[in-house]
Amino acid sequence: AIAEHHGQLRFVQTSPDALLAAGLGDDTKFGALIADYADETAGYLSFTTDYSIWLGCDYMRIDDVFVDARFRGKGIGEALMQEARAYCESRGISRIKWEMQRDNEGAARFYERLGARHQNKEVFTWDWSE
Repeated sequence: AIAEHHGQLRFVQTSPDALLAAGLGDDTKFGALIADYADETAGYLSFTTDYSIWLGCDYMRIDDVFVDARFRGKGIGEALMQEARAYCESRGISRIKWEMQRDNEGAARFYERLGARHQNKEVFTWDWSE
C-alpha cells in the first residue's frame, strides 16, 4: 500500500510469502507494528534493529510508517511511533532512526512535533544484480 501510495510499486521486488518467512520465521529479519481501527487494518510501522558502532549500542531503524488515507487524522501514526518507542525502551534501546522523502513536509512536521531531530545526511544505495 505504501509503495502504491508513493507511485513506487514498480520497485517492490518481494512477495507476501517472502515477507512472512523473513518476519515470522526462525531467523526474523524485521518486525512490524500493526494498527487496527474499527476492526480494520489502518496502518503499520516496519523496522529492523541495527547496531551503531559509534554509539556502541543497538538502535531501531524504521523502514516504513504508513496509515491508510481513510484513517489519517485519528492519531494512528503517533500511536505507532509511541509504540515503537515503548518497544525500544522495553529492550534497552534509546535511539530510532529513519529516512523520509525530502519533499514530504507533512511528515517532517509530524516527526518534529514528536520531538525528532532532522539530520542533514544524504542517502546512497548501491544495487547490482547477478
